[in-house]
Amino acid sequence: MLAKVLSSAVSGIDAYIVEVEVDITNGLPTFTTVGLPEAAVKESKERVKSAIKNSGYTFPDDRITVNLAPADIKKEGTGFDMPIALGILTANRVISQKIVSGYLFLGELSLDGRVKPVRGSLPMALAAKEAGYLGIVVPADNGCEASVVRGISVYPVKTLSQAVAFLCGEIVLEPAKTDISAVFNHENRSEVDFSEVMGQEHAKRALEIAAAGGHNLIMIGPPGSGKTMLARRLPSILPPISFEEAIETTKVFSVVGMLGKDQALITQRPFRAPHHTISDAGLIGGGHVPRPGEVSLAHNGVLFLDELPEFKKHVLEVLRQPLEDMMVTISRASTTLTYPSSFMLVAAMNPCPCGYYSDPKHACTCSFGQIHRYRSKISGPLMDRIDIHVEVPAVPYKDLRKEGVAESSESIRSRVTAARRVQAKRFAKTKIHCNAQMGSRHIKKHCQVDDASAELLESAIDKLGLSARAYNRILKIARTISDLEGAADIQSSHIAEAIQYRNLDRGKRLV
Repeated sequence: MLAKVLSSAVSGIDAYIVEVEVDITNGLPTFTTVGLPEAAVKESKERVKSAIKNSGYTFPDDRITVNLAPADIKKEGTGFDMPIALGILTANRVISQKIVSGYLFLGELSLDGRVKPVRGSLPMALAAKEAGYLGIVVPADNGCEASVVRGISVYPVKTLSQAVAFLCGEIVLEPAKTDISAVFNHENRSEVDFSEVMGQEHAKRALEIAAAGGHNLIMIGPPGSGKTMLARRLPSILPPISFEEAIETTKVFSVVGMLGKDQALITQRPFRAPHHTISDAGLIGGGHVPRPGEVSLAHNGVLFLDELPEFKKHVLEVLRQPLEDMMVTISRASTTLTYPSSFMLVAAMNPCPCGYYSDPKHACTCSFGQIHRYRSKISGPLMDRIDIHVEVPAVPYKDLRKEGVAESSESIRSRVTAARRVQAKRFAKTKIHCNAQMGSRHIKKHCQVDDASAELLESAIDKLGLSARAYNRILKIARTISDLEGAADIQSSHIAEAIQYRNLDRGKRLV
């Protein structure tokens, strides 16, 4: 007796269809699983056997062979439990093969027959839709997540017996539905707001420009000046996440297993702030069983690295590829996986180990050698990928006691969103989404300057010691400033302001 049940597995953040073939023949009672199963898949035979018996069905005392095709790809996770159990019941003629063939199944089984949630149900639902199946049967806790996919029916089940009754026509299951507009219209007000930040108008302006153009940014200042406070409020001024971006981001969180039970989509741009003790695999992704790292969890959002020089140097160096390519490629002997990593990098650092270099109110206790070693932890190629450098000095007492309320995040966000709309129209027929992603060809086309601006740029490069690599960065920042002001052309005032955001290029000085 042979039965075929369809399931799915994840490779990277995308899913592929897996055929679960179950063959029951006469012979000594054995249960063999083939098709490159890893340990959790091999152990499924004990869970499946107990779940079938405790659900009131007969487990065959025969030779059972389970094949997971394609057999040349390693299968991981516990999501094959329910497909294997249904395959055995189909081979035993409890369920019709014709009915089973129209659906895709996934779910982990407990010993009493309950269906537990699995990772990656969203990309699996997308794979089932693309393959043209009638529907997908998922654990009840994954129903909200999988039902955001339009064009396929999602049937959540709580127990194995409920799934069998549904397939046998004994009960009717209503497909799970998620109102996407309600999910996005639901008020997701940030817990933090720029109106809470007193003073630091120059740093706020730099963050607004960074958000408007998608520019990477680094803040340099003494301890307690508000660098972390400012960074944590950056997501509150970023443009609202689109449905396509929400799907991409949710797929990453789904694969990692970080979606809440009743969470259908990630509707706010992620903000990830890993500790400086993180490993390169934790930051970029990988491990014995490859999984996305922090750069992928920050996809379409912000990656904040506080105390940047405290990160291990080799960890910082692996950031160069995702910053350049907006994706991470992890190669292993048996497979190569690609994870998305389109994020804004925001970093913060002190100007020296003690933190008070050039601070007028505190004496710096660091030697020249200590300062040099501290700064040299950040390589030139990495710094070359950061567009905006901004000094964040200590907040004066008068600013702390200032009456009134600072500008709110909502007000700043409206300007940022308007600037992003201009850029979306400008790059409509390209793969570029914001000014920060422009290459040399796009800079020449969209960042032309008049004679006065050209003279200002030349003077800055000659007199301030700006490096050649700063030239394109200044033009991109100036383009973003002009977009914020609604100007069609870059003006000399935009160039002048952009030059201020290249502190680290001024003769290699920090401040």
